[in-house]
Amino acid sequence: MSGPLTGIRIVEFAGIGPGPFAAMLLNDLGAEIVRIDRPGEKNAFEVLSRGRLGVAANLKNPDDQAKVLDLVERADAIIECYRPGVMERLGFGPDVLLARNPKLVYGRMTGWGQTGPLAHAAGHDINYIAITGALHAIGKADAPIPPLNLVGDYGGGAMYLVMGLLSALLSVKMGGVGQVVDCAICDGAASMMAVFAELKAHGMWQDGRERNFLDGSAPYYGTYVCADGEHVSLGPIEPQFWRKFVDIMGLDDPAFADRDNEAQWPALRRQLADIFAARSRAEWCALLEGTDACLAPILPLGEAHLHPHLESRGTFYKAEGIIQPAPAPRFSVTVPPQPQSVRQCDLDAVLKEWAV
Repeated sequence: MSGPLTGIRIVEFAGIGPGPFAAMLLNDLGAEIVRIDRPGEKNAFEVLSRGRLGVAANLKNPDDQAKVLDLVERADAIIECYRPGVMERLGFGPDVLLARNPKLVYGRMTGWGQTGPLAHAAGHDINYIAITGALHAIGKADAPIPPLNLVGDYGGGAMYLVMGLLSALLSVKMGGVGQVVDCAICDGAASMMAVFAELKAHGMWQDGRERNFLDGSAPYYGTYVCADGEHVSLGPIEPQFWRKFVDIMGLDDPAFADRDNEAQWPALRRQLADIFAARSRAEWCALLEGTDACLAPILPLGEAHLHPHLESRGTFYKAEGIIQPAPAPRFSVTVPPQPQSVRQCDLDAVLKEWAV
C-alpha cells in the first residue's frame, strides 16, 4: 500500500466495534495490520475487516503464544479491545509486551477505561455516552434518542484511539519510548462535548432537548418532511445564509427577518413545516441544494452512494458485492488503493515476512 502510514506494522487482537473500526481506518491509511483470530473462527468478508491479514492463533496455547509474542516484538503498535485484565491473564499485558518491545504503542479500547469504579462493569455505547451529557442532549423534548452508536463507539472511541495511536507513534519516531494508550469511550464522548461545555459556560446552552439552536429548536437548523414523505435538512445558521434562504423562498413574513427572537421559533418552525410539506424533496433540492441556503436531502444509506456529489468524489465504492465508504481523508501524494477483503495467512509466514 502507498498510504501515509506505509511501513507501520500493527497487530490487532480480534474484537468487535470500535477496535476493528480503528484498525480499518489505520489500514486505509496504509498501515499493515495482522489480525489475530481464534482458530476455526469464520472470517467472512466484512467492511470493518477490509485490508487485513488474518492469522489463526490460540492465545492459550504455549506455541501460539510464543509466535504471537515474536510478532508483537516486530510490530509498531497493537490494538486490543477486551475488558480490563483479559490481556494480562493471557500473558499479553503491557508489562510483558513493552519489556520485549520498548518502542511498542499499546492501544487499549474499552468503554469505561482501564481505571475507575465502572472499569470492570459491562456496558455498551448507550451507557458510555449517557454519563457524559451527550445522550441527554440528543432527541425530542420529552425523551433522549440514541444517536446510533456513532457518538460513542466510533466518534468517542475509535477516532480517539486512532488519534492516540498516531500521537504515540509520532512520539516514538521523535525519540520517545513506547507507551499504553488508554482509550475509553466515555472519555472521548466527554471530549466531544467541549464546544457545548463552552456554550453552557457563557449562558448559551440549556440542559434539555429542543431548547437550543443546534438541537432541533431553531427553525433554521432542523429537518422537514416534504410532500412525498421524504425529508430535507436545513441549516442556514449564519445570518447571511438565512437571508439567502429567505430570499430564494420568497418569505415575506416580517417574523422571518427577526429569526433570533426565540419566542418566534415555534411559530416559524410551523410555518416552514407547512411550506416544505407542499413540495417533494426533489423539488426543494432543485430549488435550494447547492446554494448558500444550506439545504441537503436526507438520504438512507442505500441511496447515499447515488448522490451526485458523493458519486463524483468516489466517496463510496463496491468491493465483493458490498457498497461501502472509501478511505478518508484524501492525500495529494500518498494514495492508498481501495482495500479488499481480509486475507487469511499462516502465522509462520507472517513472522518470516516481518523478520525483514
